[in-house]
Amino acid sequence: MSTIAKPILVGIDGSPTAFEAVRWAAREASHRSAPLRLVHADVSALGYVPDTLGTSTPEPTNETAQEFVSDWLRDAREIAAAEDPELVVDTAVRTGSARTVLLDESSTARLVVVGSRGLGSFSGVILGSVAIALTHHGQCPVAVVREPDEGAEPPGLPVVVGVDGSGPGELALRWAFDMASSRSTGIMAVHAWHDLVVGELWTREQADKTWESVRADEQRLLAEVLAGWREDYPDVPVHEVVGYGKPARLLLEQADNAQLVVVGARGRGGLAGLLLGSTSQTLLHHAPCPVLVAR
Repeated sequence: MSTIAKPILVGIDGSPTAFEAVRWAAREASHRSAPLRLVHADVSALGYVPDTLGTSTPEPTNETAQEFVSDWLRDAREIAAAEDPELVVDTAVRTGSARTVLLDESSTARLVVVGSRGLGSFSGVILGSVAIALTHHGQCPVAVVREPDEGAEPPGLPVVVGVDGSGPGELALRWAFDMASSRSTGIMAVHAWHDLVVGELWTREQADKTWESVRADEQRLLAEVLAGWREDYPDVPVHEVVGYGKPARLLLEQADNAQLVVVGARGRGGLAGLLLGSTSQTLLHHAPCPVLVAR
């Protein structure tokens, strides 16, 4: 009995970052031979029309709002078709807030892709409220895409992944290797530690030996974590980066020359957090490339 593949879901609100999210998601859907689902959350049906539609009076603008939504979905379909004319694309308009609708849709999606900021219900100062809600509470991995680019992703750029040896970190590695393999590119595996404390009475020689010992231990840990993944993905070249400092800083340094950064929702040590790890939050706000939070 055949099964229906889970779709890659994109939230549509007419913003430039939403359309860029469609472009990115269409490429991903094409890589995975997965359907693409484009969803708009219709708040006008609740008696509210975003000011971005050019009015603050809800009653007379429902028809105008529907025209905007129709145009947005048509444009989104055209963007997806430009990436892959054979892509299966489904569109839907659902009543409710963008946060509520997309959180519900995430339960049946393979991946949710949203713009970092948007219009109306997708708006935010730095990172949109909907993107924040999805990365905290979504029921599948979430990719957040930033400002529009000028076309296809630069070929050859690696997928950067944060490694800490935790359970969520393993999920991040699975997504990172899978994405790197589908894009015929490599992995930049980044592992950081920042809790080494050297006593004031230690000599410089003792401190240097301790530092070298800890660094060697961390390098062994990273190699052990990656060993199984190297076997499973022999086609993916892996470059290991081990450093002292905050994980977010090291990951941001590598993100400058990456096509994607993948992190776990929560982690151990420097990747730990109450709901969403501090490292993940920092990357979502500041990374220059798309960020995937592997929930």
